[in-house]
Amino acid sequence: MDQNLIPIAALFVLPKGPYFGVPGVDLWDIYRDARTYPGPYPVVAHPPCERWGRYWSGGPSARVRRIKGDDGGCFASALASVRKWGGVLEHPAASSAWEAFGLNRPYRVGCWISADFEGGWTCCVDQEHYGHRAQKATWLYACHAELPSLRWGKGTSRIRLEDGYHSTEERRRAIKTGVCQRLSHRERLETPVAFRDLLISIARSVPPEVIR
Repeated sequence: MDQNLIPIAALFVLPKGPYFGVPGVDLWDIYRDARTYPGPYPVVAHPPCERWGRYWSGGPSARVRRIKGDDGGCFASALASVRKWGGVLEHPAASSAWEAFGLNRPYRVGCWISADFEGGWTCCVDQEHYGHRAQKATWLYACHAELPSLRWGKGTSRIRLEDGYHSTEERRRAIKTGVCQRLSHRERLETPVAFRDLLISIARSVPPEVIR
């Protein structure tokens, strides 16, 4: 079979996003509960990250304080799917989910390392090298798949997703000097096409004997 036609599932993805309409991709967006994915295809998983990142509590202006890691079981489900069916999971760098699920933190300089005792591997890659407008360091977890050599190293864009400026004056100064530029919420979340294709290729490298 042509590798470009090997069926895979894309879990926790945006409706009408970059995976929409890709041949051979079984789409699990907000209208389908990816936590119930039954297989048998290898997966590319993008579990929600809001409760695992720097602002898991909702941030200083949040009216209701959130619970760290309270994502409704999405990450646990995504991790289980990758381990069972093979494929790759993507989350922002420094995700607390790695520690919570006993995964080794990848090196920032860039290479694949063993993630656990389940046959998983992890690495850090910057999506800027694959078309994102901002520096977007990302951690990957792959299982039962071929591990490609990626475009390693830190991005050079002056646009950052978490700029670290807190006061209005600091933010204005950063914007004026070009250090901080605003991206839309969708731009922050959306996966560049080249990065999408990379993740799909990892999932499609899962050998047939893994697909039960």
